[in-house]
Amino acid sequence: MDLTPFLDRDSKIPLYQQLIKFFKSNMHDGRIKKGMKLPSKRHLAKKLLISQTTVEQAYDQLLAEGYILSKPRSGLFADYDESFLIHPDPKTAELPVQEFNVKTNEIIDFHYGHVDSSFFPLSAWRKSVVASLDKHSEKLCRPGDVLGEIELRSLITEYLYQSRGVNCDPNQIIIGASTSYLLQMLCHILNTSLKVGFEEPGYPRSREIFELNRKEIIPLPLDSEGLRMDAVKKNIPDLIYVTPSHQYPLGRIMTINRRLELLKWAAENHSFIIEDDYDGEFRYSGQPIPSLQALDKENRVIYLGSFSKSFLPTLRISYMILPQSLLKKATEVTSLFKQTVSSNNQYALAEFIQNGEWQKHLNRMRKLYRKKRKIILEAVISELGDKVKIHGENSGPRMLIDVYLELSEQELIQKAENHGVRVYPVSDSYKNGYAFKTISLGFSGVSEEEIKRGIYLLSKSWGLK
Repeated sequence: MDLTPFLDRDSKIPLYQQLIKFFKSNMHDGRIKKGMKLPSKRHLAKKLLISQTTVEQAYDQLLAEGYILSKPRSGLFADYDESFLIHPDPKTAELPVQEFNVKTNEIIDFHYGHVDSSFFPLSAWRKSVVASLDKHSEKLCRPGDVLGEIELRSLITEYLYQSRGVNCDPNQIIIGASTSYLLQMLCHILNTSLKVGFEEPGYPRSREIFELNRKEIIPLPLDSEGLRMDAVKKNIPDLIYVTPSHQYPLGRIMTINRRLELLKWAAENHSFIIEDDYDGEFRYSGQPIPSLQALDKENRVIYLGSFSKSFLPTLRISYMILPQSLLKKATEVTSLFKQTVSSNNQYALAEFIQNGEWQKHLNRMRKLYRKKRKIILEAVISELGDKVKIHGENSGPRMLIDVYLELSEQELIQKAENHGVRVYPVSDSYKNGYAFKTISLGFSGVSEEEIKRGIYLLSKSWGLK
């Protein structure tokens, strides 16, 4: 296959990102078909007069996002499903009208955080569990590391550096059973009289953890670029909690300029930032933006991540990366709490990551979520039309709809439930009240057919059919 990408060397966009855009665009337009062999890294680098490292960066990103496949001793091949790349046109997107019967004992649950069990790699996970038991049987007979097993922490360090640019040492990582638990621990590590700046709207459970620990919550409003800096400068919080990769619940992505501005302010005011990167693995459009932690030169960012959204909620494995200045106090606190995640599960997950199954799983889920996203967008446009406005759909397995009907938020939810569909409010994400009627639709845990049927029933329940 002979490709000649045009690279603008005067552009501020790095060359490897221009290459990524070129390949995605050509796949989208059908010029690069599924199964086509791509040029080797050496050949493409020589042809374009660029370094092989630049080509490798582009190919690595396309591999991670599931656009291409590497076959040993054969090369790289386009591996996308054409349907994932088609963006619905509001004027033409239609679904065939289907009459669905409501089963009284069946609920189609659009909960954000559920996992579609039919796509969980049970066989590979079982093998990892067995292999880890064989490998670490002696260690399981004594207490584990209070920070978490070093095997898993080391692999998390490598993965985050490659995928999110996070730069840390394994000894900066604390493993814990949920983000809520790690925030609880953080409240003990930091000063007891904290003033916490919190996104408005923001993740209600995290806000409630701070309130439970008697922290003063300062609601900080958002604009199209992210957290509003005028509110930050006015209130001068000691700690700021943000979800920059996929703002909860609005789905906005904090711009690079706003990230740099926030980091500069935190360094000047000796404040810490909590970056909750709860589903940073999933995005559908735009250029990748480095994590706050990756941009942080002054050690002001506390990074939170979880395997609940990307792998298995019931595994209860989350992690926190602390700046060096907090490690001494953190070690004292973790020694009191001990480790809350079983060593069994930590070793099994480490085995799963190390043998390559984790990356395979992520690639599969990225493809699946792109496809489900396309289906739910088409369904909402077709069935709900101009009665709703869609937003927050460009990252993560969830989208929001503002509803323009003469029904309250609670009435919308109850009518949907009466028709066998469970949807969720956004109002609980606001501390200071909410003027709109917005419904959250998570699609990770529902099948493709259930998505179509669920949106049809939603339309019917709201009197649009």
